[in-house]
Amino acid sequence: MADYLLEIGTEEIPAKFMPKVLSELKEATAQKLQEQRIIYESIRTMGTPRRLVLYIGEIACYGEDLKEEVRGPAKKAAFDAAGQPTKAAQGFARSQGVSVESLVIKETEHGEYVFAQKEVKGRLTEEVLPEIIPHLIMGLSFPKPMRWGSQEIRFARPIRWIVSLLDQKIIPVQIAGLQAERISRGHRFLGQARIEIKQPQTYLAQLQENFVLVDQEMREEECWRQIKAEAEKTQGKVAEDTELLREVTYLLEWPTALTGSIAEEYLEMPEEVIITPMREHQRYFPVRNEEGKLLPRFITVRNGNAEHLEIVRAGNEKVLKARLADARFFWEEDQKIKLEDYLPRLGKVIFQESLGTVAQKMKRVSMMVSRLAERLGLEKNTAVDAGRAAYLAKADLVTNMVCEFPELQGVMGRYYALFSGEKEVVAQAILEHYQPRFAGDALPTSLEGALVSIADKMDTLAGCFAIGIEPTGSQDPYALRRQAMGVCLILLEQRLELSLDELIKLALGNYRGIVDDEQLGQHTVNKIKEFFRSRLKNILSDKGHRYDVIEAVLAVEDSSLLNMLARAEALSRMKDQQKGQEFLRSFTRAYNLAKKKEDGKIDPTLFEDDTEKMLYAVLEKVAINIQPLEEQRDYHGVIRELSNLAEPINNFFTAVLVMVKDQKVQANRLRLLGWAVTLSQKTGDLSKIVLL
Repeated sequence: MADYLLEIGTEEIPAKFMPKVLSELKEATAQKLQEQRIIYESIRTMGTPRRLVLYIGEIACYGEDLKEEVRGPAKKAAFDAAGQPTKAAQGFARSQGVSVESLVIKETEHGEYVFAQKEVKGRLTEEVLPEIIPHLIMGLSFPKPMRWGSQEIRFARPIRWIVSLLDQKIIPVQIAGLQAERISRGHRFLGQARIEIKQPQTYLAQLQENFVLVDQEMREEECWRQIKAEAEKTQGKVAEDTELLREVTYLLEWPTALTGSIAEEYLEMPEEVIITPMREHQRYFPVRNEEGKLLPRFITVRNGNAEHLEIVRAGNEKVLKARLADARFFWEEDQKIKLEDYLPRLGKVIFQESLGTVAQKMKRVSMMVSRLAERLGLEKNTAVDAGRAAYLAKADLVTNMVCEFPELQGVMGRYYALFSGEKEVVAQAILEHYQPRFAGDALPTSLEGALVSIADKMDTLAGCFAIGIEPTGSQDPYALRRQAMGVCLILLEQRLELSLDELIKLALGNYRGIVDDEQLGQHTVNKIKEFFRSRLKNILSDKGHRYDVIEAVLAVEDSSLLNMLARAEALSRMKDQQKGQEFLRSFTRAYNLAKKKEDGKIDPTLFEDDTEKMLYAVLEKVAINIQPLEEQRDYHGVIRELSNLAEPINNFFTAVLVMVKDQKVQANRLRLLGWAVTLSQKTGDLSKIVLL
């Protein structure tokens, strides 16, 4: 057993690339080693801005031998009557690299066949690694790879050195004109330019001596420890910000936290205006007091040691001061006119080349909000406020502040609406119509905000699908997946009685005259519905429903999300109850036979046994009882009623033969079972349910 180290030294890789590429490298390595049957104790991938590192602990020196058995032709084709091998046997043996004499005959479920038994010897690990490492390196994917010099290869950033060691031995790897060595490099300014790595086991310690914490988890932990310590020095606190902390971690190799000051005058602006330049542009952490109020302090982490911190602090304060000065100027300038007065400028902002301007988009959104309010029967004041919010929702896009800090769209709209004398509910809806902005984000809390958010997202979805813009793989430039997920979550959170069919029809209808009618037809409707179906699978899965319950629910045409959720909850509970399981078993028997039924009415005069009459009577009763329950969305009650069918169905199967010779009686019995199946599918396609 040995340890293997691969270090790919590069120019500074963007922080946002790192988590994905490290995960990708680990998975690909495990797969390659498995293919070669090389066992190992552990695989670690680590990274800093200047290096990607693969560390395989306790890797076997040889791949495991493989005993393989390959089936060939049937015995009667492989040997003649005299027991001599035929050309078929000879050809099979030759193709497998074995002698005809070594072929064995085995009995299978399809008769006797000949088999070739082979043993593939495991290869030396030090022979395998030079073959797979170049594939691992060049197989890594980056959002924006680059080429450099005369090199034809593409990578995140230019590769400058490679270390490849199996214990003390250099494993030859050649990439981008570079040969693997044992020479690494320390911190760009604090460490040695050449570090001879003795063996993988000393690598982390040698790099740490040269001001490089290679392990990102250790580096992140150290960053956070120092940040909290700095905050405590000023009697302040820093809220956990996982995303920012991770980005900072991948921006440096040797963390040293420091505290800087903010001029008190800038704290008069809204918090978001102060924090956004700090966080998004400078990667600073804001500091608050015990009450949560923003303090005139920030904490940043430098890539270096504690020397000359005063100079570093002064530089960071100077940069932030310039940013905040710009923000204050925009803040003051934007308030010189009312929010509504910005609207004409939206006519010059393109939403999408084929779909018109943002001004045109918001006219469609306003129309849809009005229709939704009417459909929901909302009070006049609520409908008016929602319409006003839709009218002003995108006005802040052309303000100075949002042009400079796009992250503040909606946030500034709320502030500027209040300064312009708009109602609080309107201002809040302007802010909320962007929600949810990302996975796990807050949903609109106001009904007005929810309506504008749904209308805005549905307009984008309908327009994009109509002109053929759909997410492919990782490409989703209009964030359509997030938009569709947002619509679903808002509908469920607000418990709005709006179906997806209605929303799709309204949104596509608003594009008449903008997009060809052919593009607004049923084909586009079906594509959007299927797109939502994928989102609904995720939502139901996140709520703890099993895959078979989800498939059962989605197999039944129903565009009401509230119905889908209620049916999923009822089916999940039914699977866990004895009575429900008994009904599912009886349903399965009925379902399998009912597939053979023909259309037609049930004729009670053809009943020959009391169990037929009893089943028919119970079906009539259940059909009547479940109708109001279904209207009330009480699917637990629907299932309770359906469970009453279990005993009569079982008695029916015990007493009569369904597939009798009399075709009229047979057809009548199949229709009777078909009715039971039809009623059962009020909750979902129960044939999808798997009983364990």
